[in-house]
Amino acid sequence: MTDFTDSSYVRDMAKTTENLYRHGWDERNGGNVSLRLTKEEVEAYAGTDKVLRQIPIKFDASELAGKYYLVTGTGRYFKNMVEFPDRDMGLIRISEVGNSVDLMWGFNDGGEPTSEFPAHLMSHIARLKKNPNQRVIMHCHPTNLVAMTFTIPLSSKRFSRTLWKMHPESIVVFPEGIGVIPYMCPGTNDIGEKTAAKMEDYRVVVWPHHGVFAAGDSLDETYGLVETVEKSALIYTTIQAQGGEILQSLTDQDFRDLIKRFDLNVNEDFLTPDAVTATVD
Repeated sequence: MTDFTDSSYVRDMAKTTENLYRHGWDERNGGNVSLRLTKEEVEAYAGTDKVLRQIPIKFDASELAGKYYLVTGTGRYFKNMVEFPDRDMGLIRISEVGNSVDLMWGFNDGGEPTSEFPAHLMSHIARLKKNPNQRVIMHCHPTNLVAMTFTIPLSSKRFSRTLWKMHPESIVVFPEGIGVIPYMCPGTNDIGEKTAAKMEDYRVVVWPHHGVFAAGDSLDETYGLVETVEKSALIYTTIQAQGGEILQSLTDQDFRDLIKRFDLNVNEDFLTPDAVTATVD
């Protein structure tokens, strides 16, 4: 067996966080990522069967007792993950009592999981019930999507339809649309609960004026999901910079053609525009 530091999971997490930083989506210590691992995946590496220390968390995660997560640390800069993985991320196991985690690897300078970890766990619970293959929660700050939250009504339907209309791959990649919650103070259980409730229907939840929470089967897939949402937001932003006049765009019939071609399980409620769109979810 090899050391967990040399595992593909650590390498992939470091690569993903570096890409998030280089895209400008996780400046300074902004953003956080968690990846659920199976017991078998963890036990394949030496040095992961001993509890290094226990870390309290402000959430009862007993529903996830015994599950393992590789998670980025609080206050850590994503640009440093590649060079200092065993300092800036950690492998934890949810304890039986639920309000603490066992540190199995990493955080070697005394660090702890991201302050958004309770929100991550709430969303993991929600997505596990929808799809047991989903194992990633990713929080980042995509620039153009965040900018849209200042100029578009905070409606899941309005955001989803606007993004769908920007590029045909949008409805293919996120046919359920995206969820939008009101602005809430980050780092609290309240925003975690609101996000998890939206995660029951969406894999991407927008935090207005802040960023997104996204879920997926793998780090690559989740990154690609956010990348597609942000590309559509960039196209929208570019149109606005060109004066905002739209002479032609994807139509509702175009949506129907894409649904048929790619056999999409689409959010039917979002296929037709509302008479009044300036609503807040």
